[in-house]
Amino acid sequence: MKRTLRMVVAGVAVLAVSAVPAVASAGLGTRGGAGGVDRGGLQPALDGVAAGTAVGALAEVRAKEGVWRGTSGVAVMGTSRAVPVDGSFRAGSITKTFVATVLLQLVDEGRVRLDDSVERWLPGVVPNGRNITLRQLLNHTSGLYDYVRTLAMPPSPEFFAGRWRTWTASEQISQALAHPPTSEVPGSEYSYSNTGYLLLGQVIQKVTGRTYRQEIERPVIRPLGLRGTVVPGTSPWIPGPHPHGYVPTDLTLTHYVDYTELNPTLFGASGNMISTTKDLNRFFAALLGGRLLPKHLLKEMKTPGTPTRNYGLGLSWKTTTCGIRVYGNDGDALAYNAWSFSTTDGRHQVTIALTPNFHGDPDTAVNTFINKAICG
Repeated sequence: MKRTLRMVVAGVAVLAVSAVPAVASAGLGTRGGAGGVDRGGLQPALDGVAAGTAVGALAEVRAKEGVWRGTSGVAVMGTSRAVPVDGSFRAGSITKTFVATVLLQLVDEGRVRLDDSVERWLPGVVPNGRNITLRQLLNHTSGLYDYVRTLAMPPSPEFFAGRWRTWTASEQISQALAHPPTSEVPGSEYSYSNTGYLLLGQVIQKVTGRTYRQEIERPVIRPLGLRGTVVPGTSPWIPGPHPHGYVPTDLTLTHYVDYTELNPTLFGASGNMISTTKDLNRFFAALLGGRLLPKHLLKEMKTPGTPTRNYGLGLSWKTTTCGIRVYGNDGDALAYNAWSFSTTDGRHQVTIALTPNFHGDPDTAVNTFINKAICG
């Protein structure tokens, strides 16, 4: 779900954290790689991510020299248990790239058009739906209020009380639509909205007769052999080895609860996916390499909705310090954060995931790691 949830939690916590020393990242000596050449200090860069903002971190980097995998920090808070180098994690908004890929495959099949209105497929659901297109849902220019902003957040009791609740997309959409839009003219402004992807999940089901979960599995996960990737539906568990994720239970950030397990319908089509570093690198290599979409639709995917944002149709990009542009996405699933980026030729790839401790924003350290991975 991008990093909306983490940012909300951090925004609340920062009110009190200035007077509280940050907890040390336990077990920074607990780290390792699973083969491959550490090109110019990937391990120290990963340690830098874990040192300030994470309980644990894991990464896979692919380059001409080969594949490097590494970990840092610990898998379980308060122990010395190493983060599994092949561990699974909640991928958050990287799910959006999968959803966008499925929708664009339907466009390629002539079953739907990017400029179809929301009203065309979901009549009566969205006010002003006649003037909002599927393209605008994909690139976050619809102006629809983000449903995440309607949710209770830790450390409120309401947040913890809803841990096992099963959410439906319809009720989350209704909560969002009770608020005015963020812009009066659809398509005119970028405003990140998870609500748009809940609607896209419903459109996919309307067009195909199958859930977005089934559609991601059928033409993407299975053909690519993404054995560590699942769309869990209502299942609260993360299969296979994995680091544990945590959320704070007070504003001082001195007490945490293990939030590895929860009902993931909270995230829906905007972020309900579990994956691995290996699988995400494989997915983006296939996507950018033209295995999943024809060239003209991949070009559409890379086209920004507004000139001031590096976000196209479920795909974002950044320019590294060495001038190389990389495409991918990042995601927040509350107790897990992930980033996955690749060059267009797939020769340089990096995926990193962490379990945050909410002491600051990890973006700076993660960007340093991504630049190291791509530029050497």
